[in-house]
Amino acid sequence: MSYRETSNISTLSQGVEINKVLRNTYFLLGLTLAFSALTAVLAVAMNISPIASLVCMIGGFIMLFVVNKKADSASGIFWVFGFAGLMGASLGPMLSYYGGIPGGPALIMQALAGTALIFFSLSAYVLTTRKDFSFMGGFLMVGLIVVLVAALANIFFAIPALSLTISAAVILIMSGLILFDTSRIINGGETNYIRATVSLYLNVFNIFVHLLSLLGIMGGDD
Repeated sequence: MSYRETSNISTLSQGVEINKVLRNTYFLLGLTLAFSALTAVLAVAMNISPIASLVCMIGGFIMLFVVNKKADSASGIFWVFGFAGLMGASLGPMLSYYGGIPGGPALIMQALAGTALIFFSLSAYVLTTRKDFSFMGGFLMVGLIVVLVAALANIFFAIPALSLTISAAVILIMSGLILFDTSRIINGGETNYIRATVSLYLNVFNIFVHLLSLLGIMGGDD
């Protein structure tokens, strides 16, 4: 067998593996988002307190470390759903608040639709163009640090304009991360579909939360 034939077989095999990771990632992402929606509805029905929401959020991030550690084993699937369930439940008080104000349910639906539009549009762009967005990694990391510092500062200053800016910045950064993470999958940079799922899940989760906050702030100005 010639070198060219061997190279072609290797390339084909790599392409099949990448498609498998991509397919498994989107399938698992769909399931985890659906499970999060279920736990969010349950949290609203149970009317969980903000303290319980915070506990769920902290538990979710602790679970995130477990998921990354177990991602190469079969039990990783179980931990992913535990993570997604806690993150979904943490949205209970926020959804209860918006669901109880005039026009709030419409804002929730707009945030869901906007999140879906952003995710599918950006994912489709990467999958169609096959561009490599790995160069964005450093910029996005710096952006996340800046936003985190601003968010911590705003806990004490509570400036509405800064809240709006932070939400807009998070949406922009998470959109960039969708490009970055999807690009890593299709270019072979991420070969573990559990880790890929968690990365995309966090992008979608944060876009929804901050888009809803942004819509709520803008709606409150009317």
